Amino acid sequence: MTDNLAYQYNGEEEYRSEILDGAIVLMAPRPAVNHNRISRNIVRLFANYLHGKRCEAFSDGTDVYLTKKDRVVPDMMVVCDKNKILPDGIHGAPDLIVEVLSPSTRRRDTGYKKDLYERCGVREYWIVNPGSLSVDVYLLKDGKFILDEMYDKFPDYTVFQPGEREAYKDSIPVSLYDDFSVSLDDIFYNVF
Repeated sequence: MTDNLAYQYNGEEEYRSEILDGAIVLMAPRPAVNHNRISRNIVRLFANYLHGKRCEAFSDGTDVYLTKKDRVVPDMMVVCDKNKILPDGIHGAPDLIVEVLSPSTRRRDTGYKKDLYERCGVREYWIVNPGSLSVDVYLLKDGKFILDEMYDKFPDYTVFQPGEREAYKDSIPVSLYDDFSVSLDDIFYNVF
């Protein structure tokens, strides 16, 4: 056993939770470094853009009450209806939600939660994969999520075939705004 107290488990670690379809689901107490960096980068980009505007960006840690049986804690969200913002969290569907995948949440984020966000009327949903440095963007059209685009950050040394460079999209336009897009370089800044 190590003498370093930072490595000793004291049994008092608090687990965060969500409620999905009436069942309590434990979340990891601390996200991995890359997960944390990506979430922080995205929140910063949205918060800077939204400063002084009607909509507001919220980071991980804010509860979202979607149904009587569903309370989620997205990695990032944008809420434009101030009436949904109450002291204990967001009551109703945010306009945009971002989930950063981790091994323990991947299935829920791409399955149940994606379906839940669709049913509840989230207008735009991003699924960010730290492992592949990719972002899948879903837009709500006629009550259904449609995969709008898949974005991949390729390493600088990537060699593109003729015509591929022109097709490569390195920035994500945010459907809620005509003048805002987010660079993949900014999303994955400092990620290893």
